[in-house]
Amino acid sequence: MTPYPLLTLSKPNLILLLTLFLFSSCISNKKLTYLQNLPENEPIALDEFIPYAEVDYIYILQPFDIVDIDFASSDEEFTEAFSYQGARGMRTGGGGGGGAGAGGDIFYFTGYTIDKDGNVEIPKLGKINIAGMSEEAARDQVQEAINVFFKEKVYVKLRTAGIRYTTLGEFGSVGTKVLFRNRATIFDALAASGETNLLAKRNKLFLIRQYGGGTKIHQINLNDRALLGSPFFFIQPNDILYLEPMKIRQLGTADNLVSSLQLFATLLASGLLMYGLIR
Repeated sequence: MTPYPLLTLSKPNLILLLTLFLFSSCISNKKLTYLQNLPENEPIALDEFIPYAEVDYIYILQPFDIVDIDFASSDEEFTEAFSYQGARGMRTGGGGGGGAGAGGDIFYFTGYTIDKDGNVEIPKLGKINIAGMSEEAARDQVQEAINVFFKEKVYVKLRTAGIRYTTLGEFGSVGTKVLFRNRATIFDALAASGETNLLAKRNKLFLIRQYGGGTKIHQINLNDRALLGSPFFFIQPNDILYLEPMKIRQLGTADNLVSSLQLFATLLASGLLMYGLIR
């Protein structure tokens, strides 16, 4: 029995082996390209108008959410009574309020955190229960409480302090991100997370979404152009996005996979050369 069985293969067989290995390691563009017209769907042409999906879902505030509550009045003395000292200065002065992933979530310091019982605590007003409400209903609740002191003199603005979401799996950057805007798409979230790795299953993005009283797991196909009209095209606060790796991920990351293939090709070329010399 020869100690080097690989060298007993004929040159054509070795070349065929290398070719098969390279083809099996390649990743089809169909698995990498976003927003394709998939065969099972009606094709969507370029420049065709795609209406947004009608979604009944309205985000319901939950314990441990952070809300931004601001007060407006023609007399600043009224609003100062309901604001924490320094909070307004931090808002206007910057205070590290960077965008998503910048590590500067200013609303963590200036916003109002809903406690485990569903309350926010506002100076002078005390604790107000707003969990289980929409932003609009929560604003009305705070406005009603403030009208007891200054009816029609102080106006309230309440909103979630940006869109917080978490990425896990095959993203360029994993962790909790914040998009400081009122509405953001799934692709905004992908871009803010450093895109996806080469070896991510783009056709199987799991979206874990919190609803009033529970959670649902949805599966999204980023390769599908019909996603633009899907109810999951826009992300919601506290969404969790998880991308599975492809099976080829077992060979390594997208970066070292190329290196592995190059090493294999080099070793195989050396084997062919030795085979030619000893033959």
